[in-house]
Amino acid sequence: MNAEIFKKIFLPYHKKLYRIAYKFLENQQDSEDIVQETYIKLWQKRDDWESIINPESFAVTLLKNNCLDYLKKVKPETNPIDEIHIPAIDSLSIQIDNKDKLNHIQFIMKQLPIQQQQVIRLKIWDNLSDKEIEKITGLTKGNIKVLVSRARKKIKELYQNWEKYANR
Repeated sequence: MNAEIFKKIFLPYHKKLYRIAYKFLENQQDSEDIVQETYIKLWQKRDDWESIINPESFAVTLLKNNCLDYLKKVKPETNPIDEIHIPAIDSLSIQIDNKDKLNHIQFIMKQLPIQQQQVIRLKIWDNLSDKEIEKITGLTKGNIKVLVSRARKKIKELYQNWEKYANR
């Protein structure tokens, strides 16, 4: 395969790949870097192009994997709990209690399998539709519903156990 064929096949997906990367990384520069890295990997796999049935799906899957790898290795862990504003009307003890609860939910979420973490984050924190999650993850709508359901059930179960223990 040559560069012209590569451009015709994969460059039309650039905007889509960038949007997906941005949803994962929430940073323009990181998203551009990951898209560039994805194009490099696609070029390196040019000998395998004949076996690729759906180039768009292949590119999106490769990008998704690059984003997940980046999030695991490079990106410092952000804590969305720090961004939650607790109204000043609450007493200090209530504010501390609420922050403890949110921190524990965050801790519980980290105990979930990586796919459940990803789907619950996209569904709840990013407020994405199942269709948007399907495009980003490559999972089917049924898989997404199952993962969200299992994640919610596990979070609820572990949180209730924690509350029972904490209220002794």
